Amino acid sequence: MTDRKAETAASKFDATVTSADWYGQTISDRNHSRTLFADLDMTEATSAGAVFKECTFRRAKFNCSRHEASAFINCTFVGCNFYDVAFNACKFVGSVFEACKFDATSIKGGNWSFVGLQGADLRSADIADVVMREADLTGVRCDGGSMTGVDLSGAALDRGNFIGCDLRGSDISTIEPDTVALKRAVITIDQAVMICEAMGLVVRAS
Repeated sequence: MTDRKAETAASKFDATVTSADWYGQTISDRNHSRTLFADLDMTEATSAGAVFKECTFRRAKFNCSRHEASAFINCTFVGCNFYDVAFNACKFVGSVFEACKFDATSIKGGNWSFVGLQGADLRSADIADVVMREADLTGVRCDGGSMTGVDLSGAALDRGNFIGCDLRGSDISTIEPDTVALKRAVITIDQAVMICEAMGLVVRAS
């Protein structure tokens, strides 16, 4: 489990980019590392194979942008807006999100292991077939949302709200029923058996 904070006093950057306008641009050729992006506008931008490593994005606008097989490795996102963003087969391993908005965000495939999404509001996000191993989802809000086929093995889910959430096909083996809200969540028979066993029940066919 990652314990990296969203911001640390020791953070250092090799470059700083302030108020850059990437509106509608194709940024597939971008390769940045240890860069601070402040007030970046990436609205309606598209990327394929872009790479960002150990970068920090403060108040960035990703609205309506589309990203295919791009990588944001060990990055920090503070106060960013991801309205109607599509991430397909992208990699966010080790990245941390703080006070970000995920309205109508689409995340399909890719690797989001070890991400920090404490308290994130993912109610309107559509998350499918994503690897989120050992992610920190403490206090996450997914009520009424969709997290199907997600690998949540080893993830921290304490105090998470999954009321009415579609969790079918997801690995929820680390869920402790007494520490999360699961009322009306949609799950499969196999998942139901696993939750019952986690509660100490003995499940028999007859």
